[in-house]
Amino acid sequence: MVQASGNLDPILTAVIGNRFEAITKEIGQAMLRSSRSPIFSEARDFATAVFDKYNRLVAETAYIPILMASLPFAVASISKSFESDINEGDVFILNDPFAGNNHAPDITIIKPVYWQGELQFWSATKGHHVDVGGGGICGYNPEATSIFEECIRIAPARLYCKGEYQKDQWEMLLNNIQLGYLVEPDLHCQVGACKIGERGIRALLAKYGPEQLYKVIEELYNTTERQVISEVAAIPDGTYYAERYLDHDGVNKDAMIKIAVAIEVKGTEITFDLSRSDSQVAGYVNSTFPNTASACFVSFFTSIETEIRFNEGALRSINIVAPEGLVVNAKFPSPTVCCTISTGTAIVEAAWLALSQAIPRQVQAAWARWCAPTTIGFNPKTGRIFADIHFMCKGGGGATYGYDGWDHMGVVICSGGLRAPDPELHEMVNPYFLLQYEYWPDSSGAGQWRGGMGTVYRWRVDAPNVAAANFGGGVRKETAPFGLDGGMDAPPHQLSIVKANGEMIKVDAETFYRLDQGDIFEIYQSGGGGFGRPFARPPEKVLEDVRNGLVSLEKARKDYGVVIDPQTYQVDTESTFMLRAKLTT
Repeated sequence: MVQASGNLDPILTAVIGNRFEAITKEIGQAMLRSSRSPIFSEARDFATAVFDKYNRLVAETAYIPILMASLPFAVASISKSFESDINEGDVFILNDPFAGNNHAPDITIIKPVYWQGELQFWSATKGHHVDVGGGGICGYNPEATSIFEECIRIAPARLYCKGEYQKDQWEMLLNNIQLGYLVEPDLHCQVGACKIGERGIRALLAKYGPEQLYKVIEELYNTTERQVISEVAAIPDGTYYAERYLDHDGVNKDAMIKIAVAIEVKGTEITFDLSRSDSQVAGYVNSTFPNTASACFVSFFTSIETEIRFNEGALRSINIVAPEGLVVNAKFPSPTVCCTISTGTAIVEAAWLALSQAIPRQVQAAWARWCAPTTIGFNPKTGRIFADIHFMCKGGGGATYGYDGWDHMGVVICSGGLRAPDPELHEMVNPYFLLQYEYWPDSSGAGQWRGGMGTVYRWRVDAPNVAAANFGGGVRKETAPFGLDGGMDAPPHQLSIVKANGEMIKVDAETFYRLDQGDIFEIYQSGGGGFGRPFARPPEKVLEDVRNGLVSLEKARKDYGVVIDPQTYQVDTESTFMLRAKLTT
């Protein structure tokens, strides 16, 4: 490998580093502008990256952060599978969770970038597809007990060979799914986006040449490694342990599942040890190692300095221990589709709880977990099958020292990257009518800095015989968002289906439901946990939340010790002082 030079121009190094990152964003823009599925075009459920010829991550835009550290495993798997049989014009595909991918719906598409007859880089995309076969909905099958019930498994394969369209491979894939009219163009979207990345990389090669680029890349890796080492060294040495739980696995609904993380900091190295987690389970919440590693990285990089490039150098001082056979590193042929949402979230939460023992002012309280359906059926408005994931019911983010949590941000493994779709467009492409879409009052955990607000999302079904797979968690008190440093927990989610005949069905996590015309699906998605003692929150801030309809008069009094006159909506200063004094003694 090329050694970095100590005589590199730092300005040129920054310019080239920024250009590589810009290329990953151009790849993403190409996906946003050319995709057919709203999962790409609106929710942005994908990641884009550039890798060097040694399969090392040069730059990445993690629109969905849980994907950020799973791409290196996929690129390495494809490269190893084909080794000396990689050609200019090839395009590769992979979705098999047991061959380097994270979970099956996130399909990896990568393209080798050649320059003067030699492989120099890889242009890469990974995105969540609306259909990957199997017995689930958009890939989610809460009743699956093996991967064979979840998807069509795609081991490393070619979609294009030396620029030639591989018709047999495309037909094999598309003949095993229902929603080919969405999946096929989205695959082409990824292929085209990789070509956009290839074009940008070749322009860099033409301007600077591979030798200069690789000297700069090595310097970028080393610089990032030094930055991460500095952040790790600032954490007190020691071992910090915490646990979180999953509601259940969809199959054994009476059993919560433990995720345990022991974080050992020793000098300039940090190790995430998940050895005390539960064994793999029957249902589809089992995690692959790439997904587990990515969740650990999310927890770490959201707790340190933000201006650090995520590349090969960022990973050198971080170790992951997850023995095979545990729920955090399941063996083939375990089902795994919900690992990104359910298990990834619990890993981040456990890691944050552990890190809060060492660096309490750098860690966030828990965000709301994801709990919502994906649906499929026949749309009478369009005359064809439809499928959709309901991204509008995003919960709130957790508070941290000095800041309230973000409102309506979604699950932590997306860290704000998952966008809610436009309500009107949502109604146009799906047989649904939105009845309510707003903040859920009192959904956040109280604190000196309160959690972000969750949402109320109610919608009516305007088509018969719609299948729904409700996935995620957070419907139990034990899995609700936790507060930190005296901050209060947020409430659990509340989900129900009101049938057209008036019958009400309580909706659980990881469960199939059948919806009929006239049914109303109601989702009260939790906010984030609070940070710091609620009585330390200035009364005027509590008053502002009450006036904005975010906090009720009752919660202001009970949780914050703030008395507000219901007629004038002014703080009763004397009563507030007396109440807070009484409640703190």
